Amino acid sequence: MKFPAPVSVKWIASLTQARIIGDDGGMATGINEIHKVETGDLVFVDHPKYYDKCIHSAATYIIINQEQPVPEGKALLLVDDPFQAYCKIVEHFRPFIPAEKMISDTALIGEGTYLYPSVFVGHHVRIGKNCILYPNVTILDHCIIGDHVVIQPGTVVGSSAFYYNTKKNRPVWYKKMPDCGRVIIEDDVEIGAHCTIDRGVSHDTVIGRGTKMDNMIHVGHDTVIGANGLFAAQSAIAGAATIGQGVTVWGQCGINKTLEIGDNATLLAMTGVGSSLEGNKVYWGAPAEEASVKKRELVWIKRIPLLWEKVMKG
Repeated sequence: MKFPAPVSVKWIASLTQARIIGDDGGMATGINEIHKVETGDLVFVDHPKYYDKCIHSAATYIIINQEQPVPEGKALLLVDDPFQAYCKIVEHFRPFIPAEKMISDTALIGEGTYLYPSVFVGHHVRIGKNCILYPNVTILDHCIIGDHVVIQPGTVVGSSAFYYNTKKNRPVWYKKMPDCGRVIIEDDVEIGAHCTIDRGVSHDTVIGRGTKMDNMIHVGHDTVIGANGLFAAQSAIAGAATIGQGVTVWGQCGINKTLEIGDNATLLAMTGVGSSLEGNKVYWGAPAEEASVKKRELVWIKRIPLLWEKVMKG
């Protein structure tokens, strides 16, 4: 999430009751989680395993619970509980605002766009020109919809990210991270019925221009899908995946978190993707392999009884 305007690190320290170590004269431009940080961002870390990764990431300001060496030009904000400090910042810039009507007065809706009865449009949503949103579509706060977008009945855009801070030394192990990201749906996208597209935790979930999605598809938080993708029904994409342009995903595929799939890759039905895949290839199976390799393996598996019979006969 980018702040409405840069905020002094001293003000952030005052809000979170943090002690600044390092450059205390800077201005923070936003807050992000580690997979999406940019220069000027705040990030939080509360486990020694990730101290080095966060401190040497693109983030300029690190909310942390132990004093560490600070690279030049950066600052640590030392607090007892970095997660609670993160929550406080998010809740300040993205406070909960109740909905009082089906279409918020703060929403901007372009010329030629038609919303069927029972469509919900939240606060600060932007919808472009010549879109059609069918009954029971939900567009939650701060999401952005481009021009010529079609969304079929029952789809939810901007649902809360499935993302938790985990500590097993407390009664409730999983505490939800308040999300402040958005969903951005670019021009000429078509989304089927009963899909769920989660907002980013602190960045954006993006559906690229011209992408077509079937029914009952889930897109996790902070996932970025390139232009002209094709996604068949019941496929699910976990958080922070990066999917290139022209990728085809057939039915019931499962794609793991934080991986990359290259341009023009094809996943045949029921493929399980556990690690990054190169583009311009066809994949199948779980774990995913090149389809031609997997098919040859199946041929040999079918020959096992015959081979065993020959061995037994000597």
